[in-house]
Amino acid sequence: MRDRTSYLYLAVIVAVIAGVGVGFLWPELGKDLKPLGTGFVALIKMMISPIIFCTIVLGVGSVTKAAKVGKVGGLALGYFLVMSTVALVIGLVVGNLLDPGAGLQLTDAAKQAAEAEAAKGGESGTADFLLGIIPTTLVSAFTEGQVLQTLLVALLAGFALQAMGAKATPILNGIGHIQRLVFRILAMIMWAAPIGAFGAMAAVVGSTGIKALESLAIIMIGFYATCLLFVGLVLGPMLWLVARVGLWSLLRYLGREFLLILSTSSSESALPRLIAKMEHLGVSRPVVGITVPTGYSFNLDGTAIYLTMATLFVASATGSPLRLGEQISLLLFMIIASKGAAGVTGAGLATLAGGLQSHRPELVDGVGLIVGIDRFMSEARALTNFAGNAVATVLVGTWTGEFDRERAAEVLAGRAPFDEATLLDEEPPPPAEEREMTPVG
Repeated sequence: MRDRTSYLYLAVIVAVIAGVGVGFLWPELGKDLKPLGTGFVALIKMMISPIIFCTIVLGVGSVTKAAKVGKVGGLALGYFLVMSTVALVIGLVVGNLLDPGAGLQLTDAAKQAAEAEAAKGGESGTADFLLGIIPTTLVSAFTEGQVLQTLLVALLAGFALQAMGAKATPILNGIGHIQRLVFRILAMIMWAAPIGAFGAMAAVVGSTGIKALESLAIIMIGFYATCLLFVGLVLGPMLWLVARVGLWSLLRYLGREFLLILSTSSSESALPRLIAKMEHLGVSRPVVGITVPTGYSFNLDGTAIYLTMATLFVASATGSPLRLGEQISLLLFMIIASKGAAGVTGAGLATLAGGLQSHRPELVDGVGLIVGIDRFMSEARALTNFAGNAVATVLVGTWTGEFDRERAAEVLAGRAPFDEATLLDEEPPPPAEEREMTPVG
């Protein structure tokens, strides 16, 4: 029997094509359809906090030794730092070679758009970001939709359950049932994906048209090519050398998630499904529960490349090219400022404008040149960030001995299909310490 959800994702593809057509033929109608896309993304975001909470609490709470959680988190953060640096370097090299901003000129409308984005980007600094991780109350993290706040509360709850020992078992069982309920609700919401994709694509094409693509083709093509270069020549070899998993087979396994991201331009829309699929692939629950949510705030490979190339583009377009030292210091600031903004459509643009405002205010006007195409570039950002987090989860699982390679081979070969109806396996996996993992050394 054919999986019913395969028709759902065929419908998403048709909806995207239809949205592009409506946006070109009836631009005003396309703009009016924007609430359809916004509403769908809002439904997905509604589910993220409870999913992250359940996943992390079950992962951390089922590990008998807190040191294992610290090891996973330390490895993940160290890897994220290295990969962000590599992405920065690649973006710097390609951006300097292409020099995409040469010959462009600012218009008054572009300057006004840039000022608006700079105001958004300057609203918070590093101290505000760190303090913002602490929720107002224990439950406000769920109502405010802040991923890092939910992560903090879930970690505290997980460690508290660890300390309770056997008394925590009924609570863990209850949270396990809630997790299954939450994933079932998410599976129901996914049937609205074609409507959301149609509205989102019609709105962006209706607002932008074809002129922005024509005038700024170099920066867009260069950025997409750089992201492909990073995924294919950096992430792919690392995945094979460390975990003996082929990049193409992993990306094909996550094909529906990439399609969802492409239609919404937000990697956050696929976060719940990535958590479920990584567990199904054979990565242990604690590793998935810690690496995936943390990666969504700290492993921003696509955003790093975007900020690098966009900064060089703006500097060149305004006739004020940056020296190498200026490039590095400004971009390091932007990477720090962008933490916690992953998955939020337009956050990269606000971070770019805010960083330029704080370091080189005279360059801020140049941000207006790419406001029109940022929505298209955000798709590549989101896809690259998502691929980076998927690869990171497998790598961290391998390094900690929490990746079942035989299970992964079965899943990637199609012999153990993912349950699209519930987004969970029929039987929840046992705690990490009870599973027999395939040696990875």
